[in-house]
Amino acid sequence: MKVATWNVNSIRARLDHACDWLERVQPDVLCMQETKVTDDDFPTDELMRLGYGIAMAGQLSYNGVAILSRLPMKEITIGLSGQAPDADRRAIAATIAGVRIFSVYVPNGKSTSSPSFPEKLAWLERLRVTLDETTNPNGDVLVCGDFNIATDDRDVYAPELFRGKVHFHPDEHRALARVRDFGLKDAFREHCAEAGRYSWWDYRGGGFRKNEGLRIDYVFLSESLAKRCSSAIMDVEPRRLDKPSDHIPVMVELG
Repeated sequence: MKVATWNVNSIRARLDHACDWLERVQPDVLCMQETKVTDDDFPTDELMRLGYGIAMAGQLSYNGVAILSRLPMKEITIGLSGQAPDADRRAIAATIAGVRIFSVYVPNGKSTSSPSFPEKLAWLERLRVTLDETTNPNGDVLVCGDFNIATDDRDVYAPELFRGKVHFHPDEHRALARVRDFGLKDAFREHCAEAGRYSWWDYRGGGFRKNEGLRIDYVFLSESLAKRCSSAIMDVEPRRLDKPSDHIPVMVELG
């Protein structure tokens, strides 16, 4: 089973890119973030024509998450444990082929001095609570999405420039480690230790051309799934297209 995650940065703006990628790569599951549309405006018909069922949690102009699957989806849930019904649409989960799959869009945090920064840390703690309350680390659990955190120096083009700032702050690292202490392995790092491999590049300043990026998009796997994972890739090709998302897809293959 191929499972991918991609912050599409507006599914309406990037629909052709998404459809072309789905046809080329043929993932069984694609988790999306930053769809930026209400459910009524989600391009359901176009994606269903490619053979995908869709679970979505949309929001006008901001946020929005979805799971596309060629396999049946069960036990679809929106949001995290304890969240208000009107909370930002940043998390959706479904069980597919026995795997509990979460598509998450972690808040940016803006800056370490912003009220959004502690909110980001609290959101990550709520994600950990959700995992504890709804899943079992001994089961098949996959958590993927845009985490807005680079894990270590290999994941940042200029570590000293970012160190202590949003996306690369010790408090964020502790919060992400707490999520991963549930029993989650970084699929890409299980297969590739190389530095300088990024999933996001700023649109400004020629970041992509200069490879000045961050690795902030992840597929995390429980121990049982990590043992079944035969590959983990980041597909840079969609970033070369005209008017691309600033993120690229990350995909794992599970045996």
